[in-house]
Amino acid sequence: MAIFDTGIRADHPHFRNIKERTNWTNEDTLNDNLGHGTFVAGVIAGDDADCLGFAPDAEIYAYRVFTDAQVSYTSWFLDAFNYAIATNMDVLNLSIGGPDYLDIPFVEKVWELTANNIIMVSAIGNDGPLYGTLNNPADQSDVIGVGGIDYSDHLASFSSRGMSTWEIPHGYGRVKPDVVAYGREIMGSKISTGCKSLSGTSVASPVVAGVVCLLVSVIPENIRKDILNPASMKQALVEGAAKLSGPNMYEQGAGRVDLLESFEILKNYKPRSSIFPGVLDTTDCPYSWPFCRQPLYAGAMPVIFNATILNGMGVVGYVETPPTWNPSKEEGNLVSIHFTYSDVIWPWTGYLALHIQIKEEGSHFSGVIEGNVTVRVYSPPAPGEKVRRSSTCVLQLKLQVVPTPPRSARVLWDQYHSIKYPPGYIPRDSLDVRTDILDWHGDHLHTNFHIMFNMLRDSGYYVEILGSPLTCFDANHYGTLMMVDLEDEYFPEEIQKLRDDIINTGLGLAVFAEWYNVDTMVKMRFFDDNTRSWWTPVTGGANIPALNDLLAPLGIAFGDKILNGDFSVTGEQSRYASGTNIVKFPRGGYVHSFPFSDDSESGATQNILISSKTKADTPILGFLEARSGRVAVYGDSNCLDSSHMVTNCYWLLKKILEFTSKNVKDPVLFSDSVKQDKPLHLEDNQLPSRRTDVNFSTYSAVVGKELICRSDSRFEVWGTKGFGLHFSGRNRKLPGYPVNDLSRNSSFDLEISGTNSFGTAKNYNLDLTDKYLGLFNRDDLDVPVQVASRWLLPVVAVSGLLILSFWRIQKKRRRRRKASGSGRYSSP
Repeated sequence: MAIFDTGIRADHPHFRNIKERTNWTNEDTLNDNLGHGTFVAGVIAGDDADCLGFAPDAEIYAYRVFTDAQVSYTSWFLDAFNYAIATNMDVLNLSIGGPDYLDIPFVEKVWELTANNIIMVSAIGNDGPLYGTLNNPADQSDVIGVGGIDYSDHLASFSSRGMSTWEIPHGYGRVKPDVVAYGREIMGSKISTGCKSLSGTSVASPVVAGVVCLLVSVIPENIRKDILNPASMKQALVEGAAKLSGPNMYEQGAGRVDLLESFEILKNYKPRSSIFPGVLDTTDCPYSWPFCRQPLYAGAMPVIFNATILNGMGVVGYVETPPTWNPSKEEGNLVSIHFTYSDVIWPWTGYLALHIQIKEEGSHFSGVIEGNVTVRVYSPPAPGEKVRRSSTCVLQLKLQVVPTPPRSARVLWDQYHSIKYPPGYIPRDSLDVRTDILDWHGDHLHTNFHIMFNMLRDSGYYVEILGSPLTCFDANHYGTLMMVDLEDEYFPEEIQKLRDDIINTGLGLAVFAEWYNVDTMVKMRFFDDNTRSWWTPVTGGANIPALNDLLAPLGIAFGDKILNGDFSVTGEQSRYASGTNIVKFPRGGYVHSFPFSDDSESGATQNILISSKTKADTPILGFLEARSGRVAVYGDSNCLDSSHMVTNCYWLLKKILEFTSKNVKDPVLFSDSVKQDKPLHLEDNQLPSRRTDVNFSTYSAVVGKELICRSDSRFEVWGTKGFGLHFSGRNRKLPGYPVNDLSRNSSFDLEISGTNSFGTAKNYNLDLTDKYLGLFNRDDLDVPVQVASRWLLPVVAVSGLLILSFWRIQKKRRRRRKASGSGRYSSP
C-alpha cells in the first residue's frame, strides 16, 4: 500500500508493517511533522484497537511528497510515481488534489501508473457543496474518485460535486465521484501516539483504499494480477455500491461503497467491459438529475450523457462495432442517438457519449421510451492467450418525452463563449472573495448555475445548452438567449446573426455581464514560483470588449467600473458584487441607476481624491424593445452563480424572461421615470479596450479558430457553419495575432458598417425610431501551521473547520497540491 502524503514516523506504535519510507521533498527528514500522512495511514492500516484501520496487515510504503509547510511540486510527484512503478506497488492512495487537470506531466504520469496496473484511490476534494469542484487526479476516469458521507448516509457538505469539467464548454462532463465513503468524524492515528477523529475526503479516500486492500487480499496471489486492475476494481466498487436516497449521481456516483457486495462480484469475476453508470433513467429523481428535471422533446438541442467505459479485459481496448440504440417498443424509433466515443480505450477506461434527440415526428408524443445502448469492446489477447478478449457493454435508457413546448417557454443558454481555469488565469467574478482567486467551477448550467437551472424549471421554462457558435441554433424556436458571464470573443457571423435574430426573428436576449478593468487586472498579476513566470488575468470577470462588439448593433455598451453595493427595486433587496456599468443605451429604452462605489483601480483613486464615501448613481440595468425582439442587460452575474452568491436575483431573472420571452412588462421596471428620452452615450475610443499583451488565442474557441457547429448542436448542422450559412470557414482575429483567413471569397455579408478589422463596431447611436432597429478541524495538525508564502495562508474557519490551502495553479514542471481536508485556495 503506497501512501503519498506528509510521511510517517518509523517508530509509530500503530503500524506493524512499515516496509519503506522515502522522502521526495527538499527537506532532510522522513518523518511526518504535520499529522496528515499518519492519520491517512492509520485509517488504512493502523492496528491500535481504539482506531483500527481497515487492513492492519497491509504493508505500508510511505512516500513523503509534502514539506512541513505543506508545499509540493510536480517534479517531486513524478519522481515518487516512477519509484512506485519500479517497485511494483499494488494500491496507491492520494488524499490530495487540485483543479488543474491540464498539468500534463502529472496527468500523464497518473495514466502511466494505472497502465502499470497500480490501483489509485484519490480524494474528490472538499470544495462542496459547490458543483463543478472535482479535484484532480480523482476526476480522472482511470482513478477511483472518492466523496464523503456521514454515518447517517448523508452527503457531507464539504464533499466536492461533479460533473467533471474537462469536457466543457464544448461537451458534457462525466459522472464523478465514483463512490462515496464515510468521511466525517473518522477515527485515525495521531502523529506520535493515540487516536483522534477528523473529517474530509482526505479520510474518505483511505477508507476506500483500505477496502481495496481487503479486496485485493482475498484474490489468490497466483491469479491476482490476471484479475485485478484499475478497471476491474472500479467495476467491483461501483456495481457493489449502495445507492443513497437524496444525492444525485454527480454527488454520490454509484453510492456508498459496500465491501461485502464488491467481494461477491470479485469472487467470481471474469474479465469484461462495462459502462458506468449502467443506467440513465430520466424518471428517477433526484438521482438522475439534471436529466430527470427536464424531459426530452422534439426540436431541442441534443441532450448529452457522457458515460465511462471500464475495460477489465486489458489496459488497451477498442470499440469493435459502433454503438447501437435498441428500443424496446415501436415508439423508441422516435429517439435518434448519435454517439461519440474513445478511439482507443486506454488506460483501462474510455468514454461513450450519447447525443440524444427526439425526431420531429415525435413533437406531440408524451410518454416514456425505453431501450438500451450496446457497444462491443475488445482487447488484445492476454499473455498466454491466442484469441483476443471481447465483451458487450449495455447501457439501459428510460427517457421521459413530452410534446415540444411553445417558443416562449424555451430558453437557450450560451455555453460556447465561456472560458474557465484551466488553462488560463481566468479571475474570480466577485473580487470580494479572497478564498478563491480562479474561475474554475465550469460556469455551466449544471455546475455553479445549477440552482438557477432548478429555479427556471420550477418556473416552467425549458432550458437548453448551446455549446457551439451562435450561428448553430434556429432562433425561431427560442424565446430568449441567455448570455451569462462570458469570456470569449465572437465571430463576425455571430454578431450579424444575433442582430438579425433579435430584430427580424423576435428572439429575446438576456445578458448578465461582469467586471472588466485593465488596471485592476494588471494589479492582480503575480509571480508563480512553480512555472517561474508572471501570471496575469487574460480577461476580466467577463470579456466586456467582446460583449460590446456583440451589442454594438443594438446601441448598447458596458463600461469598466467595478461596482459594489446594495440596492432595492420592485421591493426586492439585492447585492451588486463587482459588477460593471452601462455606458451606452438607445433612446426609448429603460435604464435603472443606483448609487454604488467604484472599486476599480481608477475608480478607487478617484474616490480617494474626492471622498472615500462617494457613491454616484450608475446605470446597471437596461431594457430595450428592438423591433420584433427584446433585450435586457445587467452588469453582474454573481447573483445567479451559486459559487460566491451573497443574495440571488432570481426574481429579476424571472422578470427579465417575462419581458424577453413573453413581452410582459413589470410596471416598476418599465416606469416612465426610467425611460430614456435621449441616448446614453460614450465615445467608442473611451470604451474598455482589449489587452494586447495576452495571447488570447491560446484560450479562445474563436480567435484563430474555424467557425463550425460541433457535436452538441442539432444533428442537421453538425460540421457546418450553421443555419443558412453555406460558406467556407472564417477565423476570428485580434490585434497582434495573425491567423489564416479561410474565407476571402465568402458570400456572407456582415452588413455592419464601420466595423474595423478586429470586429469592433463603430458609431452606433441607435434610437427606437431608427429604421435600423426593425480540509479539517483545528485539531487536524499536531503542530502549529507555518506558511512559506502568501499563497499558502490559512484562511477563515468555516463551521469550525480550519481551511488549509495547498494552492495549485498550472505547472509545467513543479506543482503545489492541497491535502483534501476542508480546504479552498488562498487569495493574493
